[in-house]
Amino acid sequence: MKAMIMVFGLVLAITQVNAQKMNAKDVPANVKNSLEKSYAVKDADWDKEGANYEASFEQKGIEISVVFDGAGSILETEHEIKTNELPTEILDALKRDYADFKIEEAARIETKGMITYETEIEKGRMSLDLIFEASGKLIKKNIVEEKD
Repeated sequence: MKAMIMVFGLVLAITQVNAQKMNAKDVPANVKNSLEKSYAVKDADWDKEGANYEASFEQKGIEISVVFDGAGSILETEHEIKTNELPTEILDALKRDYADFKIEEAARIETKGMITYETEIEKGRMSLDLIFEASGKLIKKNIVEEKD
């Protein structure tokens, strides 16, 4: 289990490094081809994240982002989900530990076969980004922003 968390943390760290918007024409052809083959998408917003590429797009009303390495292999996928699609264990943890917060967004993340869930919650001026295992165990917490 610790190894899975370490892999997730490493991939998350890699994908968080210096994300820079980029033009689709500057994305390597093999990366764009991998996106088209996997998702039948030709129009996406692209970011460069270190040596990796992130495509963000909407499909059937669902926001999706996919991180590729330079060879076009998928490293991570993130699908927006409805709050009621979160595992019961996560909803229970949120009710127990963050009862005063409102869930703003939820997503299902797959990284090298490991499934985690991300929620953005808000209370007043504070916004938190939380990553959970399906079991409801909190594995990462970030303060997204505190509004003045």
